[in-house]
Order: sequence, then C-alpha cells, then structure tokens
Amino acid sequence: MKPSHYWSALCLSAALLAGCQSAKAPDTQQSAATSQSVQIPQYSAQSFYDTVTLYGSSINHNNSQVLVSSDASGVFNAYSYPLDGSTPTQLTHSTTNAISGVSWFPADNRVLYTSDEGGNELHHLYVLEEDGSSRDITPGEKLKAQFMGWHQDDIHFYVATNERDAKAFDLYRYDSEDYSRTLVFENTQGWELGDVSKNGNWLALMKVHSNADDDIYVANLHQSAAPAMHITPHEGKVAHNVFSFTPDSDELIYGSNAQGEFTQAWSYDLLSGQRQLHHADNWDVSFVYYSDNGRYQVIGVNADAQTRLTILDTYSGKELLLPTLPAGDLRGVNFSRDEQRMVFYINSDTSPSNLFSWQLGSANAKQLSQSLNPHIDAQYLISSEVVRFPSFDGITIPAIQYQPKQASASHKVPAIIFIHGGPGGQTRKGYSAIIQHLVNHGYAVLGVNNRGSSGYGKTFFHLDDKRHGEDDLQDIVYSKKYLQSLDWVDGERIAVMGGSYGGYLTMAAMAFTDEFKLGINIFGVTNWVRTLESIPPWWESFRQALYDELGDPATDKARLTRISPLFHADKIKKPVLVVQGANDPRVLQVESDEMVEAIRANNVPVEYVLFADEGHGFRSKANRITAQEAYLKFLQTYL
Repeated sequence: MKPSHYWSALCLSAALLAGCQSAKAPDTQQSAATSQSVQIPQYSAQSFYDTVTLYGSSINHNNSQVLVSSDASGVFNAYSYPLDGSTPTQLTHSTTNAISGVSWFPADNRVLYTSDEGGNELHHLYVLEEDGSSRDITPGEKLKAQFMGWHQDDIHFYVATNERDAKAFDLYRYDSEDYSRTLVFENTQGWELGDVSKNGNWLALMKVHSNADDDIYVANLHQSAAPAMHITPHEGKVAHNVFSFTPDSDELIYGSNAQGEFTQAWSYDLLSGQRQLHHADNWDVSFVYYSDNGRYQVIGVNADAQTRLTILDTYSGKELLLPTLPAGDLRGVNFSRDEQRMVFYINSDTSPSNLFSWQLGSANAKQLSQSLNPHIDAQYLISSEVVRFPSFDGITIPAIQYQPKQASASHKVPAIIFIHGGPGGQTRKGYSAIIQHLVNHGYAVLGVNNRGSSGYGKTFFHLDDKRHGEDDLQDIVYSKKYLQSLDWVDGERIAVMGGSYGGYLTMAAMAFTDEFKLGINIFGVTNWVRTLESIPPWWESFRQALYDELGDPATDKARLTRISPLFHADKIKKPVLVVQGANDPRVLQVESDEMVEAIRANNVPVEYVLFADEGHGFRSKANRITAQEAYLKFLQTYL
C-alpha cells in the first residue's frame, strides 16, 4: 500500500499549487487567442488569485459560528464565519506563517489552531484565547504536534507529538482548564497513531510491513501493560486504513482491500471481536465519520477522481434528504453538537469551495461565502472531462482533460501535461486556479493519472513499484500521443509540468526523452539517493514502505542513480523552469540548485524561481502569483 497518510508526504497537488490574492492589477486582459467566432476575456494571474481558498467547518458551542481557514489576507489565517451569513471575523493575523484552524473548544469560543515556521512542517498546536492572545501548548524545538480529538467529557483533548523521539509520536491527554497534560501512550514500537475513541479507552494503531501490507491494532489506554489487540489478521498482502471509532466507542470502522481491488469499510466490535462489512462500492471508500452523537454518518467514495458523499440518518437507515444545492461536490460536511445544523462546502471545476449552512429540515441552505473573484465570469471557466487512453503496454490510463474555449480544429492550441505528486497521488476534478488560469490563456491541460496513482484499484496502484522513471514515464509519453490524436491540439507544441513527484517525472521526461518542448518543475525530486537518505525523521514508521516503493538507497543506489535526472542532466536540451522553496524539508533546495547549474552548463535556457519563505508548497498568495506569472511567461516564451 501507498497509504494517503504517508504519500501526502511527497505529494504536491494542484490545490497546494493554486491559491488566491487580493487583486490590485486590472482584472482582465483581452484575449489574443481567438477562433473564428470565439473571443475569450483572459484574466491575469492576480485576478485568478483574488479567489479565496477556504477549508474547515468546526461549529462552535452555541451554533453561531463556523471556524474556517482562509487565505483572504494573503496568508492562511483562522476566521469565524457567522451561520446567519453576516460578515466573517478574522481571528488570527499572521502575515508570514500559515495558520490552520482546528477546532472550537466545546463550551466556549477558544480555538485550537496549528502553524509551522516558514513551511518547515514542524507544526505546533496553539490555543487562541477569548481575549485574542495565543499560547503554544506544544512548545519545544524540532518537534511536530497534531490534534487527535476531544474526549466525550468536553474537558479533555488529545495531542500527538514526537518530542521524546523524533521518529515516533506519543499521545498526551490535555486538560482544557489549565493545559496540563498526561502521557497516555508512549510509542516505543514505531506505530502510526490512528483515531482515539471518544470515551478515551481506545487508540487505533497501524503497523506498516511493506508498501502493500499493514495491520491495525487497538490499544487499551487504561491498561498500558496489556498488548495491543490485533484486529486485522490476514494472509497475503492487504492494505488498511483507520477511519473512525463509532461515537459510542464500541466499534472501530476501518478500511481494507482484502476482498478485491478497492477499499471497503468494515466494522470491528471491540467487545465481541466480530467483524462485518460496513460499506462497499465499486471504488475506494475514502472515509467514514459521524456527527458527535452518532445520528448522522458521512461516507466518502473516490469515484473516478471525484468524491461522492453519502450522508446517512443512522436512526432511520435512510439517506439524509438535502435541499436543492448548486452543482458540485460536497466537501467538509460537519454537524453542530445538537445535530440540528449542518455546514459544508460545494466545489466544482468552475467554482472554488463555497461554505454553506443548513438548518436540518428547512427548505433552503444559506451560502456563507462567495469565493470566486466577482470580476471573473464563470462562464469562461472550463469544466473538465474524464478521459482514458492506452499506454505502451495496453494499460488504460485515466486523465482529467481541460479543453480551452478557444480550441477548435481550425484553431489548434498548445497543450500541457500536468503530473500530480505522490507518486501515489491523483489528479482530481475540482477547482484549480493554476489550471484554470492556464486554460483561460489558451493552453489545453491534461492531468494524467499515470500508473501508481491512487483511486483505480490496488493492482494499478502498484504497477509503478520500483519502476519509477520508466513505466510511469512511458505513460506520460503516451499521454502526448493521446493529445496528438485530438484535432484541436497542436501536436508539435506540448509541454510537461508537475510538482513534487510530478516535478520529478517532469525532469525525467526532459532528461530521458526528447518528446516535450519544455518542462516546468515545481519542487521536484532530481536525486533520489539524496532524497531517500534525508527523509524527515517523522516518516520513520513508514520508511520500509517508502523503500519498497522506490528503493533502499543502501541497496538500490545504482538503480536510483539511473533514474535520477540530476545524473543525466547533460541530456537535457529543451528549456526548463524550476521552482523551489528554500525551507522544503522533503525536496531540499540543493536538489534544484544543482539541477539548474547542470542545465545551464548545457547552454540550454533555464529559469529558476526560488522562494526564501516557502517549504513544500505555497503559503503566501503573493508567491503563488509570482510562480503563476512565471509559468505563463515561460510557456508564452518557449511554447
């Protein structure tokens, strides 16, 4: 398995690359790209980034406010959105480090939030007091902390930190009155921590054996000497996911692909030890969770690169009947503690996430945000299409395709192959400022879900194991052949672009093939030996899975060198743009420094955009705009 909780480690998605900025520049530029009958207003990068990105949906104790993380200020901060639709209030005021709101306190308007320093990913947990002051409740150097949930008594909450051992996370129970804490689980065996039951009795644990095989255990937090219960005994290779304990703390809901290609949800009764199928689909079940008292259950399924939600009323066993809503996918569904209110987001290719509130049973939902820049006419944005094409060996490769409105058989357009991070990530439907901006300027975009991508079954997921830069690179080459079959694409003007692992495949395409006119590498790995030797210590629990996937630098150095573009930079003959964050703990700056230097030695055009205040992704809207403008200028110059 390449589970999402550790492949998010290397993954950089379009959502991370995209973002927003309060526009000061003109909102539109008239299109120079026209067909016989279509003239499209072209919007600047800054106009696209005057779109607010929102996430988070914790409802406060008196059902009056939603805790939201928003980049409206230019950097992510915590905001309070009134459920009556009135003006939101900015709660934190960082101008440098991104802040992510986590949860209201159960009985008052204190807030838990997380933040790191300059993108170093060493997140601490903070309390925003009601008087506006902040307190770091996980102080210390070089530690990483994560909120793990509230106890049902509404007084205590759980936090995991790696302060004792950088390679392992221990679990602490905090008192919300004075923030004193008690160690409740010392992680001496390298477990990955999962969910904590609401009654505080149980902790779900993961033991990773390989990249295709793992197990779930459950520890009794009141019997520290007792061994953890093994709840997923199996034969062969089976991958699992911890979803959630039921609100009554009697069962654990978990994912398993033991029965076929896709992950199903199963339940385990903690007293009887009985297991039973909870939910199955023809796609992966991605998550299962509950409202506080268990009346409502939310099930998410990754249905062909699009999240499909089912909200069940557990009392009746029937789906919750929602009011008429705008087109798009539901995201971030959350319920008030009394289960009378529901908040959620709706997102689509042509609309960034907007926050809604609904009084259950009422006729209409109230929209609490308007995220898209009002100066952008949504009719000029593009809805994507899921397409498929055969690769070199007959394997079918899915992709997300964006056709510009300017494109036609009489007006062929250049194209960009966009490669997701991971390697086990997935390009998905939904709003992306980075893609919409490029499509608006007349570039076709094909988001390729090459072999090794998640969401298409475990066989497809593992087709790239220790074949990186080889078979998956051929999928990228064959995506070019697919684009060349379209009568509205200029088959001689095709570029490749991606972030993180997608940046690696971009550089591999430029070094190992002569197929593409240019490459845009965003935070991409170029030296696998160095990258795998310098993984952050908090990845220790899945180190072996990482090596099973990519190779162990101690034993597979020859292969890792062979597939690393840095050692073959002399073969790069086409223009390259490299974007890098100086504080990136995953793909070190030296990777990009050396890559740029090597390309320059070839007398090949290469441009380098280095952000001193970024890590593995963009925190700042201003930096997103700078990067986006660089992408477009580079494409216009060389494609």
